[in-house]
Formats: sequence, structure tokens, C-alpha cells
Amino acid sequence: MEFLEFEGKTTEEAIENASAHFQVPPEELEIEIVSVGSPGIFGLGGRKARVRAALLQGQEDDLLPRAREILEQLLVKMQEPATVTVAQEEDRINLLIEASDAGLLIGKQGQTLDALQYLVTKMLAKQTRKKVRIAIDVEAYRARHNEALALLAQKYGEKVKRSGRPITLNPMNPYDRRIVHMALQGDKDLKTISRGEGLYKKVVISPAKKKEAQEDAPGPA
Repeated sequence: MEFLEFEGKTTEEAIENASAHFQVPPEELEIEIVSVGSPGIFGLGGRKARVRAALLQGQEDDLLPRAREILEQLLVKMQEPATVTVAQEEDRINLLIEASDAGLLIGKQGQTLDALQYLVTKMLAKQTRKKVRIAIDVEAYRARHNEALALLAQKYGEKVKRSGRPITLNPMNPYDRRIVHMALQGDKDLKTISRGEGLYKKVVISPAKKKEAQEDAPGPA
């Protein structure tokens, strides 16, 4: 059971913040009061109330079979025979598909897999009213894709450092953008930001220090 800490002006407000974060009523949370807080004198010297909260084990365990069932139902509707296994990794649910036609489920540049992942995430959140992270993979496609994407990010990062000019990558889904940000987060000479609206946004790789007059260089083809 993983606890997170929440604050509020009062203990009740801190619990409400925890409930909003997990998207469940307070009775479905394990709550520990860290500090009841204090209003102080004339508004000075006050302390916020703090609580630690986590999903009750029964509520947490229920997510895994539900996630697998949703994915299995989607695969049946696609008329794609497959076996689904599920596992919990920290705050993420991993769903692994074994199918005879992995290419069909992956789709062009992983678009079908991304669509399945999006649908399962939304459907599970709607059913359970909980914020969840889902990762769906077929034949370790994600691992290979993530490695290639991290190498690509490093390649363009080196190009940015040589030229001193930002580079804007093609639009990516949130999962891929996170891989790019993580691949370059340890490089003090670079910074990355996401730009755009909607699900697919562009990642801009820039020098950590740049002149105001510099403009984005063309992105990769």
C-alpha cells in the first residue's frame, strides 16, 4: 500500500484533497493524520494540517482484474484471439497481450496499441472513478520502441548542443513525450518542453541557455 501526503487548512480539507486525488470517497482510503494544523494568532504562525492517504488494499486490487477484463472485451470485439496477463508496477497497471498477429494490434508506429491503451484507461477510470495509469504491450514492442526513442532524443540533443539552436520534434502522445523528457533530463546543457494542444503535442529540445533571437530549427522529417 503506497501512501501519499496531503495538506489543507484543516484535517477535513486535507482528507478532501486526498479524496479528490484518488477520485474515491474518504471511506475507501486508509488515512493517517500527521498533523492537525493550527490557525496561528491573527493569521500568523499558522500550520497546515497534513494527512497520509492510500487506497484500501481491496480497492487497489480490484483495478487489475477490471483492466484485464476491459482489454479482453475490446479484443473480442476486434475478433482478435489473444491472451492477456496483468501486473502492478508501482502506480501503473501493465497489460501484456499474446496474440498470433502482433503487428495488427501494434498498428502503424504503435497507433493501434496507443488507441487500445487510451480506451482501457478511459473506460477503467469511468467504471471505478479512479485515476489510473495503464501500459499495454505486445511482444515487448514498447521496450524496443522506448529504446529507439531515447536514442533519437539523445541524437537530437547532441545536434542542439552543437548548433545552439532548438529543435522541435514531430507530435507525440503523452507516453512518448515522457520518454523523450526522461532521456534528456540528466543533461544540464539541455531543456525540454511540450508545446501544443490536445493529446498529441510537440517536444522542443533547447539549449539550457540560449539567445532571445534564436528561433526553432526545422524538426525531423
